[in-house]
Amino acid sequence: MEAILLGIILIFSKWTKYKFNYERITILGGNQHTDHHTLVHHANPNCESYQEYKGIYNGNSTGVFNGRVLVDKIAPKINAFQQNNNLLVGDKASVNTKPQLEIFADDVKCSHGCTIGQLDDSAMFYLKTRGISEHEAKGLLTYAFANNVLENVKMQALKNKIKNYCQ
Repeated sequence: MEAILLGIILIFSKWTKYKFNYERITILGGNQHTDHHTLVHHANPNCESYQEYKGIYNGNSTGVFNGRVLVDKIAPKINAFQQNNNLLVGDKASVNTKPQLEIFADDVKCSHGCTIGQLDDSAMFYLKTRGISEHEAKGLLTYAFANNVLENVKMQALKNKIKNYCQ
């Protein structure tokens, strides 16, 4: 199945003591493609933002993450976190990621990062030597990768559907 997904998130916090929490998981396969573009603009002091994006890419799927956190000069005491972690399960899957911080204020706590990796060969070996099939081992490790985001999904039916996609 081919699909192109585009996600754009723009958050402009003009209030003080504003808290923004956004977690997302993307699971693609085949020739699917996704683009995630975010901008969190802190324009006032004493605010927090937390963004965690996880991507699981199978087959020939591709992904782009371009995340930007902007802290204005007049906005001290900001706590901002942005993380993009990606798991390439397919041999031809690929991801381009670009987390960005633009900080013009002092007295802030801001961090960002990204990872792109594959399933751990030693973990796969360990599971297979315990009688777990390669397919099941991939499913377990993929689910473990996504688990901290999945823990916050409140709808059990949705959580089960995502779990099935991981396997």
